[in-house]
Amino acid sequence: MTKQKKRVMVVDDERGFTEMVRMSLESLGNYSVCEVNDARRAVSTARDFQPELILLDVMMPEMDGGDVASALARDSELAEVPLIYLTALVSKEEAPAAGMRTPKHRFLPKPTSMVHLMETIEQELGKAPEV
Repeated sequence: MTKQKKRVMVVDDERGFTEMVRMSLESLGNYSVCEVNDARRAVSTARDFQPELILLDVMMPEMDGGDVASALARDSELAEVPLIYLTALVSKEEAPAAGMRTPKHRFLPKPTSMVHLMETIEQELGKAPEV
């Protein structure tokens, strides 16, 4: 029996970053990753891909992460998908080791290590306990 891969969508205008995240996660064999480099396409792509988690850059041209998150929240099929915001607006020194949290979302400083990002993804998807 084949184990179902977790679907993660990465929304960031930096193509190199989304490729790095996709390759890192897919190399583990547990994830199927969709890259979106144009925030205006994020909601329609999410409807098609049906992610279980979305990594979302905050600062992007045309449409920022807050606008994308608001559009996702208005969509009944996507409103409950967990988001992890990635932002250069918060430094590693300002954010605790586990990242900052709102009641619904986590914020991680950018840049962040791939190890830390993957641990956070697994925590959000219920694979590992909170640290």
